[in-house]
Amino acid sequence: MHAITQPADFRPVAQPHPAQRAIGDPVDAARFPQHILRWRNDHAAAEVGLNTLTDDEWIDHFGRFVPLSGAQPQPLALRYHGHQFGVYNPDLGDGRGFLFAQMHDGAGRLRDLGTKGSGTTPWSRSGDGRLTLKGAVREALATELLAALGVETSRTFSIIETGEPLERGDEPSPTRSAVLVRLNHGSVRIGSFQRLAHLGEHDVMEALLRWSITTYAGIDAEQAAAMPIAEAATALVAYTAQACARLAASYMVAGFVHGVLNSDNINITGESFDYGPWRFTPLWDPGFVAAYFDHQGRYAFGRQPEAVYWNVGQLALSLSRIADAPPLIAALETFGPHYERAIAERFCWRLGVAQRDADADRALVIAAERLMRMHAIPIDRFFADWAGGATPDGPDHEERAAVIAALAGRTATRGAWIHRIPPQSLHIDEVEAIWSAIADHDDWTALTNKITAIRAMGAALHGS
Repeated sequence: MHAITQPADFRPVAQPHPAQRAIGDPVDAARFPQHILRWRNDHAAAEVGLNTLTDDEWIDHFGRFVPLSGAQPQPLALRYHGHQFGVYNPDLGDGRGFLFAQMHDGAGRLRDLGTKGSGTTPWSRSGDGRLTLKGAVREALATELLAALGVETSRTFSIIETGEPLERGDEPSPTRSAVLVRLNHGSVRIGSFQRLAHLGEHDVMEALLRWSITTYAGIDAEQAAAMPIAEAATALVAYTAQACARLAASYMVAGFVHGVLNSDNINITGESFDYGPWRFTPLWDPGFVAAYFDHQGRYAFGRQPEAVYWNVGQLALSLSRIADAPPLIAALETFGPHYERAIAERFCWRLGVAQRDADADRALVIAAERLMRMHAIPIDRFFADWAGGATPDGPDHEERAAVIAALAGRTATRGAWIHRIPPQSLHIDEVEAIWSAIADHDDWTALTNKITAIRAMGAALHGS
């Protein structure tokens, strides 16, 4: 291990809040035979004051899990339940990860460093607590492109190869292993509340509820403490409904399919995380699925808003154990209007045109979806060709004319230079090619180049 000099602007939290500790178990990280630093996200690290760590210090913290100075002394594996493909499962929890540290960023938001592949926990069941290097690389790619496309997502903070050969049934084995660290804005899942409701731990649920609305929903701590329980519960459902509606809309506009939108995979903050069998759909195909085992298409591209809404409903149902149901249902039903506003806002943002009134924006979204679907226009190609309200060459037909009409009179929100930034897709063939270069030749060039290109596009889209 190496001497640690903590950055001056790192603002750690010494211990998770008691409400969080009540839903977790102290655990120890696994010991790995090797620690090869493969990825450090200094963009994300700068947000929490950790970008000045040396590589040796980085490996000590995020490979050996030496506690960060002033942060919690021991990792915490969190407990939760959840519906998996509609079936309730009470045997869940952090089976190969834990909450490693918490800190505040420059905006004062609480941020979490959580892990994947860091060893077994009381919730591992028959799992080995490990992560494949391929899984880590895929998560880095997904989070980079989603962030560039304006989706609220966890950030892949660190990937360290650990030197253990892993046997996996769904890829050539033995395969390489890694430990991944994520930067999240919160680790409280809808399944966290489902577990407390299932077990009848109402006092813990109330404490977690009041802490959550203070920490995430922007309600003053004194006000939250004084709120009647029904009001506090309604406030959380209202906050989560809005945040998750925006998440669902962002997925659609990005052309992203999460693959496993179970209730244990939905944060109350509406932040996307936990990337397993994800894919980006090339076309606006409502039936496109990411997970080979999603035989019924429960989490298909076009059904994601429905799936996310259903999960927020499970939060409301859980909180109905301690609060009257009608206000919770009313808060839940705001999801639809929030989604309609969010998809219009995200659609216009990615297209680079100003919004108008609700009816006009809805007409634009409908026309564009119909054009892409009926003429098999790739999603990424559509947003690049029509950026800023441009009218690309093409055959005259009703669908194209409808998009032109819906764009008429809108001002561009980005300069013409946006057309010089190549759009970045990330379909399965390219993901596999990037991984093959690493697996076969230990060549990380394609990954590095892809992330550089994604970030260039993201900077253009975000105007930075």
